[in-house]
Amino acid sequence: MAEAPMTVIVGLGNPGPRHAFDRHNAGFWFVDRLVARSSDVFRPQARYQGDTAKIRLADAEIVLLKPQTYMNRSGLAVRTLLDYLKLAPAQLLVVHDELDLPVGVARFKLGGGAGGHNGLRDTIAHIGAEFWRLRLGIGHPGDRSQVTDYVLQRAPREEEAAIQDAITAAIDALATFVAEGPERAMNELHSKREVGSEQRAGGGPAKQD
Repeated sequence: MAEAPMTVIVGLGNPGPRHAFDRHNAGFWFVDRLVARSSDVFRPQARYQGDTAKIRLADAEIVLLKPQTYMNRSGLAVRTLLDYLKLAPAQLLVVHDELDLPVGVARFKLGGGAGGHNGLRDTIAHIGAEFWRLRLGIGHPGDRSQVTDYVLQRAPREEEAAIQDAITAAIDALATFVAEGPERAMNELHSKREVGSEQRAGGGPAKQD
């Protein structure tokens, strides 16, 4: 487990109203929910090529980032912010949609590969793989050829509600992560009942645009 305190949370997504409700924007939904609970708002920051805000969580100050570079160039914004703040990758949590988890399931993970996710792939290319991830399950369409359309579409109402429920559970566990450490937070979140659709994540890693 990483020993450094979490200081930055990055939500991955694509900018603009066209993509606001895409499954691929689950990372944006997460940080938007965090800001909605705070007294701050997201503001454009050209230096970081993204929108940033600050929140307090368990008496710690956390910087939030929504890259505005589009998904496959997310790593540039992440690296610029970490370099400016002089932080290590282990102090970063990246929140993203996850094809290989069922709808409505959220999981913390440290390190690993990109699993076909272009936002993760570019982030790893810029800062290495040893950062925390929060994986928000969106299920899998069942065939790799359908993945691009699937992630760039809005989920049915029931599935979208299940993803939002998973975000709520993950936000609750996030306070534990900051205050008591990742192991306790992982136990708290991963022991929660899987909500929403029982859709299985199959088909293996597939490219996400």
